[in-house]
Amino acid sequence: MPEPPPRRGGWAALRPLIHRLHFYAGVLIGPFLLVAALSGGLYALSPQLEKVMYADLLTGGPATVPLARQVAAAQAVTEVPGFVAVRPAPAGGTTRVIFDDGSFPESYRHAVFVDPADGSVRGQATVYGTTGALPVRSWIDELHRSLHLGEAGRLYSELAASWLWVVALGGLALWLGRARRRVLVVDRRARGRARSRSWHAVTGVWLLLGFLALSATGLTWSQYAGANVTTLRAQLGWSTPALNTAVDPAAAPSTGGDHAGHGGHAAPAPGTVDVSRVDAVLAAARAARVDSDQVEIGVPAGEGRAWTVTEVHRAYPTSVDSAAVDPATLAVTDVVRFADYPFMAKMARWGVDLHMGTLFGLPNQVALALLAAGLVAVVVLGYRMWWQRRPTGADRWRPGPVLPPGGLRALPWPALPPIAVVTVAVGWFLPLLGLGLATFLLADVLLAAVRRHRAA
Repeated sequence: MPEPPPRRGGWAALRPLIHRLHFYAGVLIGPFLLVAALSGGLYALSPQLEKVMYADLLTGGPATVPLARQVAAAQAVTEVPGFVAVRPAPAGGTTRVIFDDGSFPESYRHAVFVDPADGSVRGQATVYGTTGALPVRSWIDELHRSLHLGEAGRLYSELAASWLWVVALGGLALWLGRARRRVLVVDRRARGRARSRSWHAVTGVWLLLGFLALSATGLTWSQYAGANVTTLRAQLGWSTPALNTAVDPAAAPSTGGDHAGHGGHAAPAPGTVDVSRVDAVLAAARAARVDSDQVEIGVPAGEGRAWTVTEVHRAYPTSVDSAAVDPATLAVTDVVRFADYPFMAKMARWGVDLHMGTLFGLPNQVALALLAAGLVAVVVLGYRMWWQRRPTGADRWRPGPVLPPGGLRALPWPALPPIAVVTVAVGWFLPLLGLGLATFLLADVLLAAVRRHRAA
């Protein structure tokens, strides 16, 4: 029976383990990263595509018609009951009058687009989320988020986000240990697998911060890790403040959060909404300095609840202030300002908007598309390196071999407990990462057992 590998200290002991983890994760998680990168790059460009495809719905004249008349015009043509909100037209745009009868999927609503210049209806469409994405962009969004497979499909994107930072940091450690002086420069003299490795590594180093940002912000939307992130933020006081929509100030505030664009939608208020007051409600909020040119005015969610006026301007400088307006007196009963958010709540808001390509507009979207292309290149180059390790001769069409096991056994004993504790903690917080780590460990143990059996 072969002797276990000698135990070494420092980087010499860690490198085989990191190399093996990077290799396995790259080979097995690579397809998920490719799909996420391709669909994410397409989503980054979708706002510009939307402007072209839906120009007839989105373009209007100067606002001269009162909001109440625009809402009435929309109610007269739509077959969807349940007026829940209106978004006044920004300069050069159209007003969106939003309806929800409870039959739409989560985060989807029906919008009627009204020209504020003459009150004519320009068209109708289903819209999605806080961004109000139109059908093409919402279809791409669902592709990126869940491959149109529902809740089960969300596991693919969570798997990609959970592993991206691990693969990226592991690759950086391996490259720093090998390249030393040529960390940021491709070795153009290299040939074959060495050339592929140089391009793979240098591209990854240049894009590292972007990969880490995508991983961190992507996890906030995920199914399991996202729930842990939300719980952690609540425990640390990092949650987004909620607007109190109760007309009685002593009543409990309504709930809210960063992911309104990917979460629930407002329920239609019971009874009849007095649409004639919508202009006065907006004026009251403007007087309270909720003054972005992009706001959504929400009807009272029920008896004893206020109108809400919420800024939905996601580009920097961020405007997400909100106000509650008493439907009887038109007094502003509560205001939540972005300036008063906890620092980490602000960071979460900026991170989400950066990930979606709305924080800095077109430059943000182009940068995301280039980052997605870079991730595709890194993954493809990684597979190319593996292919270039394949046998020659009769077996040349077989893929390259896997790395030999034994990385854990080579570590010094004092290093094992802290590594185990950190691994368990991270695996608990990011369940799909933990499940993957357990799978890799099991595969490593089984491969080592097979090798020992063959050598016996």
